[in-house]
Amino acid sequence: MAKRKVERRARKILGEEPVALVWCEIRPVPAPPKDVHRAAGKGPLKSRHHWLWYVGVVVFCFVIVPIILIDTLGRKFDQLLSGRSRGGQTGQPQSPPDTQRSGRRRSRKGDRGQDPADGVFDGDWDLTAGQLLLRWYGHSPSPKRLVMLTRNRICVAASPRRRLSPTKADDFRTITEFTLDQARIEGEAGQPRGYATFRLVFADGSWLEMGQLGEPEDADHFLRTVSG
Repeated sequence: MAKRKVERRARKILGEEPVALVWCEIRPVPAPPKDVHRAAGKGPLKSRHHWLWYVGVVVFCFVIVPIILIDTLGRKFDQLLSGRSRGGQTGQPQSPPDTQRSGRRRSRKGDRGQDPADGVFDGDWDLTAGQLLLRWYGHSPSPKRLVMLTRNRICVAASPRRRLSPTKADDFRTITEFTLDQARIEGEAGQPRGYATFRLVFADGSWLEMGQLGEPEDADHFLRTVSG
């Protein structure tokens, strides 16, 4: 379960004991229309990476990639020499495995292209879920949010830190809250761990899907609570 400092912080900012709570994330925010993004203040639509991430990218591009290329070229050269030694019988050319994967990626992109919301939300940027998404990273550079349920409220909290430990975070603050006539949680108990999701559904009909639920025991308790 959530560590004591998380529970203590939750009680402090809620003013009461939470009925259930869970850390969760959204999938990447779809690209909104430019005029909608501008009207919302042109806030960030992606998480900001830790500086070590950028170091890793540089190392990968300038160290790992050249090594892979050299190794690949070396194998190709060896195969060419081996084919010539057999009198030029190199066999039928085979489609590289990456071709099929690329095709599947293009297919998935094509499928997503039919749904501009990509299953993240209902697709209407002017409704509650869309407006919440437009300001998601304005509250925190991290995609993680703590959803807390009380007897009559749904509260969403965030930490100002880029990286945080869901079991130890103690600096999160409420960024928005809804009464039960403004929003509800829809989720099913018994979902496979690591794949469980739930929806935050608003009174105007818009919805936002949350996933990557942290702390399995918290996730199980949360889903049992909202499904009951």
